[in-house]
Amino acid sequence: MSDPVIVFLVLIAGFFTGMLSGVFGVGGAVISTPAILVLGATPLQAVGSTLPSIIPSSISGTLRYSRDGLVRRRVVLFTGLAGAASATAGAIASDRFPGEGHVQMVLTAALMAFTAYRTGTGGKTPQTTAADGSAVYDLRGRLLVGIGIFAGLLSGFLGVGGGIIMVPAFTGLVRLDLKEAIGTSLACVGIIAIPGTLAHQLLGNVNWFYAVPLMVSAIPGARVGAHLAIKASDRHLRIVVACVLGAISIGYGTAELIALLG
Repeated sequence: MSDPVIVFLVLIAGFFTGMLSGVFGVGGAVISTPAILVLGATPLQAVGSTLPSIIPSSISGTLRYSRDGLVRRRVVLFTGLAGAASATAGAIASDRFPGEGHVQMVLTAALMAFTAYRTGTGGKTPQTTAADGSAVYDLRGRLLVGIGIFAGLLSGFLGVGGGIIMVPAFTGLVRLDLKEAIGTSLACVGIIAIPGTLAHQLLGNVNWFYAVPLMVSAIPGARVGAHLAIKASDRHLRIVVACVLGAISIGYGTAELIALLG
């Protein structure tokens, strides 16, 4: 396959990466990682080269969610900074972990399956109500920091942005509405992806032949995805999130298990 054809296909993957990021708040690497793996990247490059695209796509999508008041700034501050602090450790662990990156791919598929299940069966997010009728969220700093540290480690280790953990954590533990959880997660993954990208670059795991096209086309994709998610009903959004992530996790996980055990 010629280089121009590969770049064109990576641009397409980048657009859908951004769209997935905007719709689900998960960073979008669940699309770009297997895509560039098929197009010639090594498993470790597939982990490291997807992280740069998360940064511009998260900015693009976050601006759209923020316009509708769906980004919780306190959550972004505590979770995003804690995740950024732990992402480098995850990147170093990924580079030194046995299996040449295939184990990370299998774990990514497992996390996608978990997120699909959690989102699809989550129902309505439980909330308490203040005297004035407004929702009361669990915004304890220690809880948010803990979520951020775990998400950051996974972001650096798997190259997925950390939103796969943050979206279910924000709905189940912090009690944000689904759209608030997606918009807030999207803002966090952009912050978390920065140190992870730098670490993978220093480790030689970022191939800019794949990273640049992903970054360029992820920006409009995230904008489109955020717009679609905001306009959708919570019920339909949950169904779409669960079905798409569930389908990807099955195909993706099966292929990587075969590669790991083969």
